[in-house]
Amino acid sequence: MASQKECFGTSAGIPASVAARAGDYVYTSGQVPLDADGNLVGGDIGAQTKVVMERLKAALASAGCGMEDVVKCTCWLSEVSDFQAFNAVYATYFPNNPPVRSTVRADLMVDCKVEVEAFAYKPL
Repeated sequence: MASQKECFGTSAGIPASVAARAGDYVYTSGQVPLDADGNLVGGDIGAQTKVVMERLKAALASAGCGMEDVVKCTCWLSEVSDFQAFNAVYATYFPNNPPVRSTVRADLMVDCKVEVEAFAYKPL
């Protein structure tokens, strides 16, 4: 019997796939603001959130999903004070029927302001 799990892409220098499909569900790794060469993108929370959300969109696309298929996001912010500015950018990626979400403040593993992961549902 063939596995129902399929992984897509790899993260720069990290032993993790960008996305994985398990049956009708797609899971992404947490996305941080890295450019195409794997360099951290600086800037304020708005600029970093835009890069993260574009990376998230690309990770979902690699597994055949779009932002409209996202049912749950988990978001980490390095500063509580960035919450409103983060929301302003995040909301533009989910203009209708936004997914459920958890957002917490945490020290991140790289020197950035935001990380986002998503879970999507798209039947095969």
